[in-house]
Amino acid sequence: MIGSSSRMLSLLSLLQTQRRWPGHVLADRLAVTPRTVRRDVDRLRELGYQISSVKGPDGGYRLAAGSELPPLLFDDEQAVAIAVALQSVPTGGVDIDEAAARALATVRQVMPSRLRHRIDGIRFTGAETPSRVDPAVLEAVSTAVRDQLTLRFDYIDQKEAPRRLEPHAIVARANRWYLIGWDLDKADWRFFRLDRMTPRTPAGSRFTPRTLPAPDAQSFLAARSKGSETEDRWPCAGQVLIELPAIDVAPWIGDGELEVVTDSSTLMTIGSWSWAGLLAFVTRFDAPFTVIGPEPLRRAAGTLADRFRASQDQPGDALRKKVSS
Repeated sequence: MIGSSSRMLSLLSLLQTQRRWPGHVLADRLAVTPRTVRRDVDRLRELGYQISSVKGPDGGYRLAAGSELPPLLFDDEQAVAIAVALQSVPTGGVDIDEAAARALATVRQVMPSRLRHRIDGIRFTGAETPSRVDPAVLEAVSTAVRDQLTLRFDYIDQKEAPRRLEPHAIVARANRWYLIGWDLDKADWRFFRLDRMTPRTPAGSRFTPRTLPAPDAQSFLAARSKGSETEDRWPCAGQVLIELPAIDVAPWIGDGELEVVTDSSTLMTIGSWSWAGLLAFVTRFDAPFTVIGPEPLRRAAGTLADRFRASQDQPGDALRKKVSS
């Protein structure tokens, strides 16, 4: 039989993983009697944990949020996950680096030596986001989204009156934070970068949410970022056979697709804002390629080839041709 202190920690760990536990199930998991479970629950309550009794045929217990933060319990893997997450804060785009560093130091201080040794061995750096979001802005916008309150805000380099938006969702994409919502002045769905916003207070009146013209907020942002209204797709997409092995192509293909044709050639299915932009992406590989299709991509390749040939003319010849024309 485990000691009372270890048993209480095990009980707390169980209560933290599920909304409600029947008393007899807890007794079975801990290999004790229901009376012992009741006694341990009372001890946890004395430590500040808000544990309510649930009435019903099976009875049971539920761990609720308390008015104060009681001692927390993390298993080894959770503690390491927290340490990694806190170290990742500088790459997240929200300006809370100092708070994260203090939180990591606090967590580390109360860890047993075996865990301190593990997290001290986890050290990494990442590219910091150049534009950081003020935590106060993130909180104000998140509250407006949650409570469905009309948001008024100033936008960087904006000379017109404050924007008025029915906020729908916040999306993090490529280390930037975006707010998606219905623009009341433009009568259209728009998205805005949080690091460029300054919310006006107080927030406006409540609104009835509209239906987003996409399956979800992430799909909507991806679609608009590619110039599409509702679908996560590029306006121009085609296939190119490039004379490079797939292993040299894969790291740079982004959201495109590839198919191995031979050991030294790869079929790429890629997209872009324009046919010329798609070809510019391919030429970055500096390797021979063949345009498979569609026809607009083949025509764009011919036009671009003519432009490249024309660029080889002597400057004087090109200038004389332009003047004479």
